[in-house]
Amino acid sequence: MRRQPAVAGQFYSSDPVQLRKDLSSLIEILVPKKKTPGIISPHAGFVYSGSVAGKIFGQLDIPQTVLIIGPNHRGSGEPAALYPDGEWLTPLGSVPINSRLNQLIKQYTPFVQFDTVAHEFEHSLEVQLPFIQYLRTDVTISALCLGHGDYRALHEIGVGLADAIRVYGEDVLIVASSDMTHYESAESARHKDNMALDRVLALDSEGLLNICRAEHITMCGVVPSVVMMIAVQQMGATASEIVAYSTSGDVSGDNSKVVAYAAVSFL
Repeated sequence: MRRQPAVAGQFYSSDPVQLRKDLSSLIEILVPKKKTPGIISPHAGFVYSGSVAGKIFGQLDIPQTVLIIGPNHRGSGEPAALYPDGEWLTPLGSVPINSRLNQLIKQYTPFVQFDTVAHEFEHSLEVQLPFIQYLRTDVTISALCLGHGDYRALHEIGVGLADAIRVYGEDVLIVASSDMTHYESAESARHKDNMALDRVLALDSEGLLNICRAEHITMCGVVPSVVMMIAVQQMGATASEIVAYSTSGDVSGDNSKVVAYAAVSFL
């Protein structure tokens, strides 16, 4: 299977030369680089969230294998959709799907099904890929698109991913793709996002899911973030840190109705 880019020319440049220039300006390279089992990274258009994503990717020692987990914005396809073997294309070239990790995820992780429908037009996973490609040209990926679920099911998925990665036996970076609050004032967004990020910093995955639902925090990738947090804690993560936070208002100048973005790494 070949997954064609769905949002090249919209969320980021479809021209490879321009895309490389954009990534070069967005990515802040940090030396020495850090190893981390997981991150939260935003997925809006590069003009709005690219600097936040670039800041976190620029500090990472990215392993050869990356698992990207994104939300299912359209609600199509399987509720836990793992892209089958093949490759993903972007203007920078093709990225192979890691068939060995895929098979282990399918074996150890409940609810997961091979499915292309959920991925066909979903931007949240795709937008992460140019950053990863730019920094690690020999990368292979697995791509998991998740719908809604209760905490018990998400916990089972997170534990299963950690088990699959342990058996895989090599370093894997888990990228949870999420924006934060949508279409509220910058002040309201920051207030709500602070509540959510407090739970992230406390490594309280269930609390993150609960606070987003109780306080109507429109963190679109809360499910991928919860699953990633569970997995990396199973893998030994004991802390997290906020690397960057901004809103679309920082770019547009309109703070009356923004989308917010955060980058978080786990240690």
